[in-house]
Amino acid sequence: MTATQDPSHQNPGQQNSGHQPQKKYGAHDIPSYLDPNNLGPYEIYLEQVERVTPYLGKLAYWVETLKRPKRILVVDVPIHLDDGTVAHFEGYRVQHNTSRGPAKGGVRFHQDVTLSEVMALSAWMTVKNAAVNLPYGGGKGGIRIDPRKYSTGELERLTRRYTTEIGLIIGPEKDIPAPDVNTNPQTMAWMMDTYSMNVGRTATGVVTGKPVSLGGSLGRADATGRGVFVSGAEAMKKLGMPMQGARVAVQGFGNVGEAASRIFHEHGARIVAIQDVSGTVHSSAGIDPKAALEHLRRTGSILGLPGTEELKRDEFWDVDCDVLIPAALEKQITLENAGRIRARLIVEGANGPTIPAADDLLAERGVTVVPDVLANAGGVTVSYFEWVQDFSSFFWTEDEINKRLDRIMSEAFVSLWDVKERHGVTLRTAVYIVACTRVLEARALRGLYP
Repeated sequence: MTATQDPSHQNPGQQNSGHQPQKKYGAHDIPSYLDPNNLGPYEIYLEQVERVTPYLGKLAYWVETLKRPKRILVVDVPIHLDDGTVAHFEGYRVQHNTSRGPAKGGVRFHQDVTLSEVMALSAWMTVKNAAVNLPYGGGKGGIRIDPRKYSTGELERLTRRYTTEIGLIIGPEKDIPAPDVNTNPQTMAWMMDTYSMNVGRTATGVVTGKPVSLGGSLGRADATGRGVFVSGAEAMKKLGMPMQGARVAVQGFGNVGEAASRIFHEHGARIVAIQDVSGTVHSSAGIDPKAALEHLRRTGSILGLPGTEELKRDEFWDVDCDVLIPAALEKQITLENAGRIRARLIVEGANGPTIPAADDLLAERGVTVVPDVLANAGGVTVSYFEWVQDFSSFFWTEDEINKRLDRIMSEAFVSLWDVKERHGVTLRTAVYIVACTRVLEARALRGLYP
């Protein structure tokens, strides 16, 4: 009996031990480091790749490239806590694909971070960068920690140790981290300083989203929310929806949700509901996002905002609105709530907020979805601007940055809408057709080394 015929030479996940056979996508098994019965967020991405494969033509030969991250680094992050004890945290950095350029993507601090989630986020960054034609691949990082429970000093030590641990694979021309959930310009300043100390020179281009005084870019703070607005406004034009008086509901009131709601409000839309971790508020007359942010900073909650009523968390999906902006976390729009959504247009500010089955239901109901890999690409676009400015040591005005961002986002939306119309598919599928084609063209041209 040959080795391939001998059951003892099979992969552990394929042995006849009473377990279900390993789940497959395409020609190959799911990697052994994922649970085939619970793939987590990465399953959403894999389903999206499966759906686009028939549109890739000869490039489908290379499609397995999209299903496997190029590099995964799992690190232990030990730090001294303020009480003198030592705590260990689990950290990740995933580089999904670098065929088109260095990896690019944020770092999040969250107690529920998993490898599957970081893999999915890095893969969506690959698609996002290719969709708006930036010279990047996709990367993402994360640490399993609830940052609300730790002091500033502890978070600084955590950030510096994590940066040192992943320093093997990051760099201005290799992998450029940025802020994400629960990280900010200060986090990036610590990362930049740590990397610089380790390489013996100031390397401002190793991260983006830094403070302006350390080589950060003007316009970066609002960039993702501004991109949500620009892509949403373009979609509204295509659908014949007037901006003036349009009712907008926003889930998530962090950096993205706050900026998007504020810019929609400034252009005449009416914010009728806001939901965040503290609760949900509603006002058919409209909510001033600036007043909501001031109230949140003063009280620690959006509840109790004058002129609003409190809703139960699940009632958010029943709010009568024209535009819905999910700007929180993954898997928020599901089969359980997709049928209740009243909006004609959904603009995804978060990464992966809609599961594929809910996507299908929304399409059947005639709801247009501007997918995350297009809608929230404003952040990485201005990160690209920051990276370019750091290399040249020549910085642009905020007006220049906003004009360049608006042009890139608008042109990308129009071209992708044309692909949607040509193929008769959803906008999400159209984005994947264009982005995956660009990535796989680069893969095919480069070939395999050695």
